[in-house]
Order: sequence, then C-alpha cells, then structure tokens
Amino acid sequence: MHRQDHLKPDGRRLWLYGRRPVTVEGDIPSPGLEPPANASHLRWHPLRGEWVVYAAHRQNRTFLPPPEYNPLAPTRDPENPTELPQGDYDVAVFENRFPSLVPHPAPAPEVPGVRTAPGLGACEVVVFTQDPSESLGGLDVDHVDLLLQVWADRTRELGAREGVEYVLPFENRGVEVGVTLHHPHGQIYAYDHLPPIQARALDLARLHMERTGENLGVTLAREELQTGTRIVSSGEHTVAYVPPFARYAYETWITPRRAVAFLADLNDDERLELATRLRDTLRRLDALFKVRMPYLMTIHQAPTDGRDYPEWPLRIELYPALRAPGKLKFLAGTELGAGVFANDALPEVKARELREVEVPA
Repeated sequence: MHRQDHLKPDGRRLWLYGRRPVTVEGDIPSPGLEPPANASHLRWHPLRGEWVVYAAHRQNRTFLPPPEYNPLAPTRDPENPTELPQGDYDVAVFENRFPSLVPHPAPAPEVPGVRTAPGLGACEVVVFTQDPSESLGGLDVDHVDLLLQVWADRTRELGAREGVEYVLPFENRGVEVGVTLHHPHGQIYAYDHLPPIQARALDLARLHMERTGENLGVTLAREELQTGTRIVSSGEHTVAYVPPFARYAYETWITPRRAVAFLADLNDDERLELATRLRDTLRRLDALFKVRMPYLMTIHQAPTDGRDYPEWPLRIELYPALRAPGKLKFLAGTELGAGVFANDALPEVKARELREVEVPA
C-alpha cells in the first residue's frame, strides 16, 4: 500500500492511497475555502441511555445534486470544483466538509433539562475508486484488498487520537436508503464514546468468552460451517453466512475464522480472502434481482481505547434493503418503537438463494 497526505485549500486533510506509488497532477481542489463548521454537540437521552448527535450545519450540505454532477470525480474544469485531484491513485479519503463530529468542537451549548457534551470525533469520506460509474462489488479483488488496508489504516490513525473510543467504517448504497450522491463511496465515523450497539455486543462477547473460553466470532463461524444451511461461501480463512438470528432478509455476515479484533490484525492471506469474500457477496446480492442491491454495510472492529479485546468478533455486516423485486424493507413500529425486529424471511432460505445465484464472471 502506498499513501500520500495533502492539505486542501479549506484546511481539510486528504489522503490518497494506491497499489503503486501515488502521483498527483495539478493542485489539490476544494469546493470552497470556508473551513468546516465545528458546532456539533451531543445530548443525552435519559430513557435510552445513549448520546444523540446534533449538527444543524449539515442542512447546507450537497444532498440534491444536478443531473450527472459528481462532486467527487476528478475534473480539470475550474468552474466545477470537486474534492479529488487528478492523478494516479486508487482510493481517496478526506475530512467531511459537513461533519457531524469534529476533532476540535466548540463548547456544547447549555440546554435546560438535558445533559450536553461537545461533538468530539471525526467524520471522513472514503472514495473507493476514481470511476464514478463503478461499485464496490465491481472492483477487482486487489482493489478491494487495498480498501481493507485503507480502512485499517484510518482506524489505526483515528483510534490513536486522544478521546476517540471507537471507529466505524460504513457504506450506504442506493436511493432506497437515502443516498443521493451515487459515486462509490463510504464514510468513517470516529466517536468519543463506545456506541450503544457496540457496547452491548462487547458485553455479550465478553460473557461468551467467560463461559466458553472462546471468541464468539470463532464459535459462530464454526457452528455455521458445521451446519452448512446458512453458508453463502467460505474459504480457508473466512466465511460468509446469513446468521440464524438475521433481522433482515439477505442479511449477511463476513468474518474471519479465527479470533481477530481489527482489520489490521489480519495477515496478507486472510485479508485477501476477506476481500474476495466481500466482493463475492456483493456481486451475489446484485445478481439476485439483477439490480444494484441497496444496502447498509458496517465494519465492526474492537474499541480503540488501547486495551486488548480478545473477545471481540471482527465482522462485516451487510443489511440489504430489498426483500424481493420492488419490495423494500422499512423499519416499522415494532423495530423503531420496541427495538424488536420482525423478519418475514427464514435465514436458511435466503442463504440458499444467495449461495445458488450465478455470479457473472
């Protein structure tokens, strides 16, 4: 992996990654010269026991671009400034122009009746490729392997910042899940606290290790391989499966077969196979309905507080938004009101559909 660091005219940082030495042609662009706002803050929800982020400045972000406009595609047109420079590189990462969390937040406002805190953290945009028509599943395996290294590198760097407790890479794809900028990209959020989903997962993973002496991710992978009915694909080092407790139709987990807490802990062979497994799964989802499947993807690594987490199960979770052609999965009363998910599709059936789909070469 090769990397170059740059500073944008508005003060935001840009990191360019490549499978060969990175080269840049011309200046580093920026849509404007104003630095990003830092007025985000958190408010404590007393009944849910979790923080809610408020970032009102994000109302001014680009969310309905003109037709064919791609703010991340490199361009030489001075009248149409973008985020990316011309040059030879594969993946670009830059600080979000409209962040929800920032490294140096303004003091939190006083709000009567509620506890507040500054919006400390970071928000970065990850552009998977310079080709705006491509998708993550359409990239070659070496390119996806590089992206895994990029996520690992950004997790390492962000997690080393004072106050950052957790780093979450993710991708939202498709208008069905609210995406309006269609270039292949994801984001990374760095939090100053352990988010509630990860906090609960850590408690349960720790309890499982105390009871069994084994990492929960290793247990789940082994049991799924033994059962076989929910396997989508597998290899020497990794496995993709629909979990038996899936909350969404076609929900798929991609995991290593040994105990791993961070992407950076994978060796070269494991990481390349994980890239192969991720690419294969995304292509299966697209081939299933012959459309680009809208989905949410999250990469679950351990907390970044400097401690060891042998109990943490590293995993990539995919939550497709389609249940069948033209049928979306929306969160309804039971999911939003009670946190109890209702899935009208059996994991065994959905895994078989994914396993048997013919993936284009």
